[in-house]
Amino acid sequence: MVNIPNIQASIERVSEQFFYGRVTAVQGLMVEVGGVQRAVSVGGRCHLQARDGQPVICEIIGFRDDRALLMPFGSLDGVGIGSKAELADAAPVIHPDAAWLGRVVNAMGEPIDGGPPLPYGRIPYLLRNSPPPAHQRRRVGDKLDLGVRALNTFLTCCQGQRMGIFAGSGVGKSVLLSMLSRYTASDVNVIGLIGERGREVQEFIEDNLGEEGLRRSVVVVATSDEPPLMRRQAAYMTLALSEFFRDQGKEVLCLMDSVTRFAQAQREIGLSAGEPPASKGYTPTVFAELPKLLERAGPGVEGTGNITGLFTVLVEGDDHNEPIADAVRATLDGHIVLDRSIAERARYPAVNILRSISRTMPDCNSEIENALVMRARGLLARYEDMAEMIRLGAYREGSDAGVDEAMRYYPALEAFMNQPVNERALLDDGYQALADIIDLGDGEGSGDDSMSPQMATPGQAPGMMPLDEPFGTGGS
Repeated sequence: MVNIPNIQASIERVSEQFFYGRVTAVQGLMVEVGGVQRAVSVGGRCHLQARDGQPVICEIIGFRDDRALLMPFGSLDGVGIGSKAELADAAPVIHPDAAWLGRVVNAMGEPIDGGPPLPYGRIPYLLRNSPPPAHQRRRVGDKLDLGVRALNTFLTCCQGQRMGIFAGSGVGKSVLLSMLSRYTASDVNVIGLIGERGREVQEFIEDNLGEEGLRRSVVVVATSDEPPLMRRQAAYMTLALSEFFRDQGKEVLCLMDSVTRFAQAQREIGLSAGEPPASKGYTPTVFAELPKLLERAGPGVEGTGNITGLFTVLVEGDDHNEPIADAVRATLDGHIVLDRSIAERARYPAVNILRSISRTMPDCNSEIENALVMRARGLLARYEDMAEMIRLGAYREGSDAGVDEAMRYYPALEAFMNQPVNERALLDDGYQALADIIDLGDGEGSGDDSMSPQMATPGQAPGMMPLDEPFGTGGS
């Protein structure tokens, strides 16, 4: 099928002049090209002419001895000494369009779902764009309903916030991501599957996302077997598409699985270019590129929408203090920790509430909601402090009134945080359900001082209410 608008757009982008060089060396995935070093810069593109006439797209990642160092986006089969190298004349861009919704694309913006060609938009978007200026950005917006009860209630997220989901392998990270993609109250989803297992891509699209979820989503896929440049560019593509829909005034949910594989791809590129490893083999450019990528999500400027970013981090060996986890946690506006020990107890999603935090709380909540969450957190913390002794039978009931109280309410709180994959939990319902569990009533009379930290009884933590007082009714 001939796409006339695409042909016209391609003709308009044809350059008036071309620069050529020649391949001088090939070592592994590294290609050296001579004769073009004065016409190119790091991040530029170059097309190598293989022996069979097929072009091989490469990116310039550095320079050595007056030669440009290139890495390919595909196979180097057919490329040899003397192969022609044609330089691209502009920074890598895409031309997205609203018709991309419902489609699955690769890191180059090409459809891989067997559908028709994608239409080109008129406005180019840089793949490696800069975030909006900090002084022009709006503040985060209203609360965002994520559809997951534990997150909505204990880790409330706002429009334009950026959160990390930190988990080891096999703890339920992908399942939680699928729930967020289906249930979050957003206009558009842009989902980046970076370094994903090829077997799981169709499963995620058909089973987890579903037809209805796909209709309002664009999925960017780069599987684990693709070259590091493709995996890294898939992350850039995800943010570029998010920026396009944000500029249309949409509330965008950007989901990326995972930032760790983006960092690993950047590490491979850096090591190939001769960078020295810094921490756990990660090169300095990894820690320079991470904030550049993550800062692109967030609130937009006046007249645009927001990009709410949820980025997964695959912590190696369940070490939540490894370098990538530390760097991402320092950049984002909160973190959601998935705990293997909770998953082993068959409570999903396996969110460890006490180790997780949302930096927009408590500002986005009312006083009564904050007191309610503090009350529930206090009960969970008391139980966890004595959990080992309780399980071993070493704790004697009556030894500590606070622990006895936590033991009574712990099973109900655990049941509250448990949620089947096919169940959607509404934001407003979460607080009422939590209030019912810990006997704080129906939320009426929220302006009363009884929920204030100053009203805590002796020996009681600030914000904690006696259990015999109903929720929001206040005391004398």
